[in-house]
Parts: sequence; C-alpha cells; structure tokens
Amino acid sequence: MTGRSRPWSTIAGTLVVLLFAVGVFGYVFVLDRQAQSRDAALAAFTPSASNQDPAQQIPGVTEQHDQAAQHVAPTDQVAYTQFPPTGGAHDQSWATCTGVVYDQPVRSENLVHSMEHGAAWIAYDPEQISGAALDQLTARVQDQPYTALSPYPGLDQPISLQTWGHQLKLADPADPRIDQFLAALRTNQYTHPEVGATCEALGPDQFDQDQPPPFQPAPPVDAVGQPGVRAADETSPAAPGDGAASMPGTGS
Repeated sequence: MTGRSRPWSTIAGTLVVLLFAVGVFGYVFVLDRQAQSRDAALAAFTPSASNQDPAQQIPGVTEQHDQAAQHVAPTDQVAYTQFPPTGGAHDQSWATCTGVVYDQPVRSENLVHSMEHGAAWIAYDPEQISGAALDQLTARVQDQPYTALSPYPGLDQPISLQTWGHQLKLADPADPRIDQFLAALRTNQYTHPEVGATCEALGPDQFDQDQPPPFQPAPPVDAVGQPGVRAADETSPAAPGDGAASMPGTGS
C-alpha cells in the first residue's frame, strides 16, 4: 500500500512562522528587559524630598548657585559666565522646549528662559558631533517634553548638557551620564525657579522655532552683565525680574 505523502510544504511554512514568532518574542523580551534594567539603574537619579539633587552623584557635573533671573530685551545680549550658560538674566520669551531638535544655533538668552521653566538643553559642537553621534543625541530629545537640542559652535567639549544651575560636559554621546543627568534634573522641582511653566512658545511673535533668534557667540561691549545688571555705559534701567515681567497665563 502506498502511504499518503506528507505535506512538507505546509510543515515547513508552519515552522517558519513559529521560528519567526519565537524570534520576535525573544527580541521584544530582550528589549523589555533592557528597558527595565535601564529604568532600575536610573531610579537612583530620580529627585525626591530626601534626594533633591541627584546630579550630585554624577561625576563631572558642575553647579552654579544664586543666578539672577531678570528679563532682558530681545536686542540685549547677556555676558554669561558659563558657555553655554546655565542660568541668569534671559529674554522675556523662552525657546520652545517640547523635544525640539534645532538644526541651527539658537540665541542663548531664549534657551536660558526655557531652563528656568524646567527644561534640559543639550548643546553640541557641530564640528565634532554629526551622523550617528548626532542621532544618539536626537533620540534622547525628539518629542521629549522639557528638552531641546541645538548646535553650539566653539564648544570646548563635543557635548554640553545644561539645566538651571547645572552643567555636564562630555565627549561620548553614548555616555550613561547623559541619561542620568536628564533623569536627575529635567523638571526637577527642587532646582528650577519656575518648574512646570510651559515650554510651548506663545506664538511666532514671541519665539519662532522654525526661524529662531540667531546665536551670538560673544557678548558686545554693551552686553547685560551678570547677575542681570546693565553695563556701566548704558543709561536705561535694568530689565524687570520675572515677577514684574510675567508673560500672560504662564507666571514667568
């Protein structure tokens, strides 16, 4: 008696589907475990009432305290003491910081105001960071609330991370300290003067993220000094502080 032939093609097709499903499940499982491991590693950098500034645990982070937060006019330039700046006098309009990746350098005075609201600003030297390295930074910023990325020509390190009063400079976009810094300081209620204020620009007449105010690398002679006092050769009064020059509906 001749036996029936086995449906080898069906069996082979089923095996292929099963192997593919196992591969997909395994890949998802590995990614999930990696995410859990990453979250667990960053848990120590989550701010709390008992650990208000976890960035103090991160090697290389520098701090600048008691920075004035006065407003300056759109035509003023501030003589910051850090480059990029980490706080101080700033434009009355903040730069959009809703996970925006700027492809051109942005005026520091606007980004400093964003940091006052709780944003983290990642700056990079476009001469040293591009291609895959830039992609790694972009992935950390794209569509992430209270985050902005922009080129900053002439940096003394390839990458510089800023929040209000804190800075970390480094060379490697894969450095784990980047994620630690963001976890510890972005929207940290204990380290930002106006944490939680909006990161959305109030309109292109205030700040246009598609055509932002141009970056200026060095302050002119008549720059606004730190901490917010105008240069001696200017006769106009200092710009009011945040409380006196609040933007409608934001408290900043």
